[in-house]
Amino acid sequence: MDNIKWFKEAKYGMMAHWGLYSLLAGEYRGKRVETYAEWIQAHFAIPNAEYEQLAKSFNPIYFNADEWIRLAKDSGMKYFVFTSKHHDGFAMYHSKADKFNVVDATAFGRDVVGELAEACYKHGLKFGLYYSQELDWHHPHGGGYDNFEPCGGVSWDNSWDFADREKKNFSICFREKIKPQVEELLKNYGDLCLIWFDMPHTITREQSLELNNLVKSIQPNCLINSRIGNGAYDYVSLGDNEYPADMEKVDKEDLTADLNTIVGTKYSPHGLYETAGTMNSSWSFKYYDQNWITPETIIERRKKLNGQGINYLLNVGPDGLGRIPSFSKEILLQAAKQYKED
Repeated sequence: MDNIKWFKEAKYGMMAHWGLYSLLAGEYRGKRVETYAEWIQAHFAIPNAEYEQLAKSFNPIYFNADEWIRLAKDSGMKYFVFTSKHHDGFAMYHSKADKFNVVDATAFGRDVVGELAEACYKHGLKFGLYYSQELDWHHPHGGGYDNFEPCGGVSWDNSWDFADREKKNFSICFREKIKPQVEELLKNYGDLCLIWFDMPHTITREQSLELNNLVKSIQPNCLINSRIGNGAYDYVSLGDNEYPADMEKVDKEDLTADLNTIVGTKYSPHGLYETAGTMNSSWSFKYYDQNWITPETIIERRKKLNGQGINYLLNVGPDGLGRIPSFSKEILLQAAKQYKED
């Protein structure tokens, strides 16, 4: 597989969390979200009928895919991973499987994934897509309903609109939305270097394998991360902001007995590892979060991870108008400048 060699050599990439949640910027009705801003719908149990209204206001006039990708390239990144659909169920591309998407539901009407794909090809960066394959708060049968420990909100699943968990059947969501959307992404946006799946709880082994087979049948070189669940992956996504002290001490056990966990999957069949990290305390834009890491911290983490054979996927959170915060830009470019001088 060509991408195995590429992934090992890439070492450094950019991730971007951007969607309807970016408009709220971490605040809802005068209250601030306590955790990740992209979890704001679950944090405040915002009804879908209300959350959908955000789409009518989504018109990011300053979004420029070329500027985003040039920043990634100038910062020394080799690949770019974008949130094509997060847990809120809103697709940032023109999905035929669900009208709750950036083209059909907004005045903006532009295919964000398509524009970013073109910019990546233009500037020579590999393009990958994040896709939440289980949690989908917009679908009545979205997963997570068998995990009762809350994460960034009142529950993993949408328990505020769809309270009766006994009636939920993830296979319906999987059949109606998840699998068709993954197929759209694989067929409509050129060669993908990877698909970054997330949050495996309710998804069955058969469903994880079905997604894996779908990816490989359409794009054999597209890598799949471990958060697809059930061992159907090519490389390991370590925990959020996980910077292991010594990967040599990580047990290389076969985790077939418990592969539905988000983190803890340490064994990589191809020796491919990646840590995704934030630049402040949130993945998506949170206007009051000024807990920025320094260029020196980026350099230290990058060298530490790369020295252990782990890629560093560093996230930015553009605002509701499509702008990557100036703090992020300055820190990334300064880190790149200092890194070259070392």
